[in-house]
Amino acid sequence: MSAGPSTGTVPTTAGGRAGPAGASVAGLMAEIADVGRDDARGGYSRPVYSVAEHELREWFIDQASRRGLDVESDRNGILWAWWDAPGADRRDAVVTGSHLDSVPGGGAFDGPLGVASALIAIDRLRERGLTPSKPLALAVFPEEEGSRFGVACLGSRLLTGLIDPDRARTLRDPEGNTFADVTAKAGLDPRFLGPDPEAVGRIGSFVELHVEQGRGLIDLGQPVAVGSTILGHGRWRITITGQGNHAGTTLMEDRRDPLVAAAAIVQAAREAALRHSGARATVGRIVPVPGGTNVIASSVSLWLDVRHADDAVTAAVVERIHADARRAAAVEGCSLELREESLSPTVHFDPALRHRLGELLPDAPVLPTGAGHDAGVLAAALPTAMLFVRNPTGVSHSPEEHVEDDDAEAGALALAGVLEGLAGRRV
Repeated sequence: MSAGPSTGTVPTTAGGRAGPAGASVAGLMAEIADVGRDDARGGYSRPVYSVAEHELREWFIDQASRRGLDVESDRNGILWAWWDAPGADRRDAVVTGSHLDSVPGGGAFDGPLGVASALIAIDRLRERGLTPSKPLALAVFPEEEGSRFGVACLGSRLLTGLIDPDRARTLRDPEGNTFADVTAKAGLDPRFLGPDPEAVGRIGSFVELHVEQGRGLIDLGQPVAVGSTILGHGRWRITITGQGNHAGTTLMEDRRDPLVAAAAIVQAAREAALRHSGARATVGRIVPVPGGTNVIASSVSLWLDVRHADDAVTAAVVERIHADARRAAAVEGCSLELREESLSPTVHFDPALRHRLGELLPDAPVLPTGAGHDAGVLAAALPTAMLFVRNPTGVSHSPEEHVEDDDAEAGALALAGVLEGLAGRRV
């Protein structure tokens, strides 16, 4: 257990119990296929600590318990399911896992595929009669997407100290609930959110399996790849303040309309990214206040996502957008504020660990990704690596995201091979 209060250990039966006979990744995914369905957006909406995400966490606890794993939740709401090595304490552990929350209207596989694959990988290792020489653990990180509180990988950032706990406690969701209040309702003590060096110190290496977010594998004709890098990326909130007024009585020349400035900023973000090869800039959320159909907004908030492999280019794109945004706001007689919500530099996964994965999976290509992951956050504190499973559509964060059953099983087998190579011995 980590130092400080937690939600505690979930009782299980110790030992080497195998999972349900004939269990598969597709079978596990089918069990949760109706959880968090979003009829309005399509796909799934599973924000952290929502009813849907809580149901998924309970599902994971049940599945891990069936396999005889020792399940606990730490001070930051991270779930850990342990397969202890005989005679060894929980040090230098090999950890795998992912997340269960989603973006609004997201796909079925982003996050849950890594969790389901980790459970099946344990089954495959048990079928081989393996006993680990190092502890093995499965981890489920909360708020990876940042869809509720605006900061991606919030659980792993808290764990490693990459976000100020005081800032995290005061983050608010769209309904105005603070992260502190929401975590308290979920059974955590918000006073103890934050760095957990004891938990970090137990991890010798972390390997995350994830659905591929792009078309690299489909174009290469391969089911599984090893990750090389994660593009540097950040999120910024732009707030434009004008003057709220009546849509029918206010002459066009008398308006200080922040939504007009917002429209210009969206286009400016696109143009700034196009100036740099490989850059991406996206405005994915715009919130006008008060939001009435016959009201000129008094303020508008935009959330900006910018990414590039070169962190200096990321900074340059944001600087250009900020300058263009100030000009657009001034033209409309509005004021503007830009605030950094989160920033992650380009991640190069641990070379030695990546090389070892290449030895264990010699046919797997090595691919970069433009998407952020908990493995990227943890890379600042310990050796991490990633596996990607083919997505034939190349589409993610969308209901069109997909993984074929055979590829899902190939991913679990690849993960089992990696875990065996890093932590196991046969008896």
